[in-house]
Amino acid sequence: MRNRYLDMLRAVATVRVVVYHLTGWTALTVVLPAMSVMFALAGSLMAASLDRFGVWAVERRIRRLLPSLWVIALIAIATMLATGTSSVNPMLLLWGFPLDTPEATGWWMQGLSHTWYLRDFLWMVLLSPLALPLYRRFPVATVLTPFLALLAITLTGVTVPPVAHGLALYGGAWLLGFAHHDGHLERLGRKRLLAIAAGLAVPAAAWVLTHPGPRGYDLNDIPLGNALWSAAFILVALGCVRPVVRGHRVLTLLNARALTIYLWHVPVIVAVTQWGERHGLPVQGWVGIGWRTAVVFLLLGVVTAAVGWVEDLAAGRRATLLAGRPAPVPVSPAPAAPEPVPSLR
Repeated sequence: MRNRYLDMLRAVATVRVVVYHLTGWTALTVVLPAMSVMFALAGSLMAASLDRFGVWAVERRIRRLLPSLWVIALIAIATMLATGTSSVNPMLLLWGFPLDTPEATGWWMQGLSHTWYLRDFLWMVLLSPLALPLYRRFPVATVLTPFLALLAITLTGVTVPPVAHGLALYGGAWLLGFAHHDGHLERLGRKRLLAIAAGLAVPAAAWVLTHPGPRGYDLNDIPLGNALWSAAFILVALGCVRPVVRGHRVLTLLNARALTIYLWHVPVIVAVTQWGERHGLPVQGWVGIGWRTAVVFLLLGVVTAAVGWVEDLAAGRRATLLAGRPAPVPVSPAPAAPEPVPSLR
């Protein structure tokens, strides 16, 4: 049975990511560290899939992840080649299986800047068959490992590959997803979880306040503060809060199209913003944010309807234009009238 609360968290996190990229509001990264929450939810679901399907869960997750990426990648590659901003080279092949950051040039360098998420997600999926047994044998040490790695990277200032940095930054959230699936968070109890969360949130806040980034207190610019604050948030959201959430068509739609919305929202935002700037329209302030929000959500809805069905096919579902629409209930024909019993008189 689906956990509608997890569906709600994913839906809210998806919308928050879109709104953040539209507005740039720093406070959103603190109120809801959406990317870490998405990794935690994915980690919980990955653990469930591994328990059910074994190592084949990796194939299932990859199969659901890549087709939607291929659609936008084919459009981007065709555009880059047609405009001459890129030439045919092996780095373009990474769009087929992004083990490293694929090449993006010209306009798409900004339009695809957010696809690092799929690169890190892919690595966590690939490592999960090894990480889950390790977590179950050494839970505390396993969860602490990415946090300690990030602490070492931060304090030493050493430069590591983007993949390694992503695993250190978001690996703890993924492992906390394991803890959620295995029931370890629930068994700790609310009081203990709240105490642990406070023990993470206080140093996180202290680090953020004393190490502001180029955009102030935007957690995306402060990796260590981001990881600690996100862990505290996840402990509360997944361990202490257990509301009853009813199913809703909007909730179903946002979850069925979460990957499409994530992949396409930045190109749409960039295109709308650049169009507004070229035509002398305000793009900042309440007026600029207001009209861009309306246009972006309208266009994002159109794009989602146009290519979102790829997610259905990747998940083995019947392709639909608008996910969440209730399936028609088949009506059985009326039974034939019984033949009259012949009289015995």
